[in-house]
Order: sequence, then structure tokens, then C-alpha cells
Amino acid sequence: MELQVVNPFNGQIVVALPFDDSVSVEAKLQANLTAQKEWRRFDLKQRIAEITQSLAAFQAQQEQIAEEITAQMGKPLTESRNEIKVFFERAQSLIEQAPRALAPEVLDKKPGIYRRIEQEPQGVVLDIPAWNYPLLTAVNLVVPALLAGNSVMIKHSSKTPLCGLRLAQTLGAALPGLVSNLILDHHQTQKLIQDERIGQVVFTGSVAGGREILQAASTRFIDVGLELGGKDPAYVAADANLDFTLPRLVEGACYNAGQSCCAVERVYVHHSLYAEFLDRARERMQHIRLGDPRQATTDQGPMASPQAPQFLSAQVAQAKAAGAKLIHPLKRPHDLGKNFFPPTLLAEVPNHCEAMQLESFGPLLPTLAVANDEEALALMNDSQFGLTASIWTQDQDRAECMAQGLQAGTIYQNRCDYLDPALPWSGYKQSGKGSSLSLYGFLGLTRRKAILFSPG
Repeated sequence: MELQVVNPFNGQIVVALPFDDSVSVEAKLQANLTAQKEWRRFDLKQRIAEITQSLAAFQAQQEQIAEEITAQMGKPLTESRNEIKVFFERAQSLIEQAPRALAPEVLDKKPGIYRRIEQEPQGVVLDIPAWNYPLLTAVNLVVPALLAGNSVMIKHSSKTPLCGLRLAQTLGAALPGLVSNLILDHHQTQKLIQDERIGQVVFTGSVAGGREILQAASTRFIDVGLELGGKDPAYVAADANLDFTLPRLVEGACYNAGQSCCAVERVYVHHSLYAEFLDRARERMQHIRLGDPRQATTDQGPMASPQAPQFLSAQVAQAKAAGAKLIHPLKRPHDLGKNFFPPTLLAEVPNHCEAMQLESFGPLLPTLAVANDEEALALMNDSQFGLTASIWTQDQDRAECMAQGLQAGTIYQNRCDYLDPALPWSGYKQSGKGSSLSLYGFLGLTRRKAILFSPG
């Protein structure tokens, strides 16, 4: 059996890779176990040196890797290059945080007692990253897992398997088997999760996928980290600076064709600014250029999934049937390929509509006017998701007040669609469990060992 990866722009086969069978999975798992036993004996300075050297090898291939990302999932080449840039920035930040995150904690002395808390590696960590940011969803786990003394098995998305292969070849160069790449179907993945030799599982993807992962792991007492869906709201307050806000919100909704876990997926606008907001958002969207993702002039490429345009069109149709107004585009451009979906602006969308409640994962921006901050807060929290939320205001007291009431893992003022690697990345409600990034991201990749010595 082969996994065939199809270019969403031109329909050509990018690569065909054989699936791992039970023999190859077992061989890779044994190699990971052997490598981890040796790797955990490296002190942190040695691990950092090895990982830094491996990152340099990855950097030497960065242009080819960027081209592979674009070919596999369709984002513009400029965005693929930017993802690689952020990949290195995030890796470096995690390296810098590791000494503090992994340092043993020696407690205050008690007479005749010595107490210490150690951070022990989990062992073999299974990472299942997503295709939308195939490097960033992987680096969040792979680099801190290695820093903590684990080995890693990567089962990347079936849309972007070459990214898993590149990561294994470079970041696993320190020891044979330290990072392995797997091509698996769903059944094989579930079976591997249930293997007692896997110490930790981390998954980035859909809520449905997260449920499957959690169910597969439910027979074992292991940690499972889940970064799942989002329906991230933004609130444009009465004092918002539209010159500053508009371009950032439109980009937050349309960058990477809206295929971001923390993309802006619904906007609530103070009624005093609503008409101007719609006019300027429409004008901004009109200038987004769709086309060949390999061309420097392209702002948005095709959707990665062939089913995505139809799914998004259904959300638009349902919203219009409920009274929403289509502001842009009034007609779908006729010259687009079947995998394209144009930036789309909806007005007066009732909050019960699917466009306001279900993850769109595309360049769709549904909006609704609100009377005040209190109404905005209630509508923003009216969701099964809680990944991020943004407040666009010049009043920090307003932002602080709303941040206390918002049910989301990250709250922004005058920013959106961004991860700071020094802050924990986590979700409320069905947006996931556990944290990645920051000092707290290391906690799920380690277990605490208590040391209590009495000289006697």
C-alpha cells in the first residue's frame, strides 16, 4: 500500500510513500527505545548542542522544504518560507527556556531531610502533527521532547508526510532512532497509541480526531496532549482604531487561506463602527490575489482539502438563509480552480448559524453588530470552543476586564492569530487539553520524581 500526496493546486502526485507495516513499526519502536535510553544520559548542554547542530542541517535544506510544503498543502511559497523562519525562532526560544524548565527543584531544608523534585522523561513520545502548519505543529512537541530526554516518533498528517520525513532525518541525526518517521493509517495509529512502550501522545487536529486519540489511549494511564479546533472570536470595540485593526483582522481570517487553528473566525463589531468596518473589510478582501502558490504575486493558494470549498459554501448558504448578507464576493470568480475558495465577508450573521458556531477553517469572515461590551462578551463565550480571543480597543482596562470573563486559552489585545513561545498554548472547552510551548509545555513531556533522603 502507498500513500499518495496530491498537489491541491494542479492535481499532480507530489510523492507516493509506502505505508509502514507491523515489522517496520516494531523495528522503529525498538530503535526509539534504544536511542532514548542513551539520549537520556546526555546532560542538557549536550542535548542542546546536538539539537542546535541538527537544526543547522535542517536550515541547509530550507528552500527545498518550503517548496515541498507548498506542493503538499497549497500555501503560497512566501508563507511556507515564513513558516520555516518561525520554526527556527520557536525552536530557539524553547532551547533557551529548557534549563529553567527542566532544572531540579531543591526544596527548603528540613532538619535531617533532603528533598528534591526531578523532571524525568516520559520515554518514547508519539507526535501526530497537523498539515496546516506542518512544521510549527511539530516543533511545539519535537524540540522540547528531545530537550527533556525523550525520543520521538512522528506520524505526520497524510497531506504532509514529507515534513515528518525531513524532521526525522535532521533532528534525529544525533542518534540512530532518536526521531523516527511513520506512515500509518488510522487503525495502525490507534494500535501504536495502545502500545505500552509509548509514554506520551500529542495530537494536533480536529475535535473528532482528538476523541479518537483519547479513546485509543483510554485503556492506559498516559498523558495525552490535544490541540483541537477553534472558532476564535474578535471584538472591535467602540474606540478601536480601524486603520490599525482592519488589515490585521482580515489577515487573521485569510492568512494561510484561513487554515489556522487560531484564525479569526467570527467578528463582533460595536454598532457605531459596523458600517465602516464592513466597507473597509470588503475593500481589503478585494485586493487579496488568488492563484498559483509558487508565484510571488499570489496571496492565497488553494484549500488543502478538496472538500473544503463545498463545506464553506454550505456555511455561507445556511447563514444567508437565516438572514445574513453576503458582502464579498457577490459572485464566485469563474476562473478559480475547484480547490479555491475566495475571501468571503458576511454581515448580520445570527449567532446560532454554523458560520458562527462550527469551525470553518477557511477564509470566511462572519460578522455581527453588538450594542456594548457586555453583549460582545456573551456572544464570544457562546461557543463550544475556546482557543483564542482578541479585543480591539485602545483602553487596556476594557481589555483586562473582558479578558477576565473570556473563556479561552489566549486573550489578545490588538493582536490575533499568533503564538508567543514564552506563553503556554492551551485551549478551553473542546479546543483541547494540556499545554504546549513555554515552561509549562515541558510538564506534559516529563514526569515528576520526588527525592526524599534522610541521612539517618
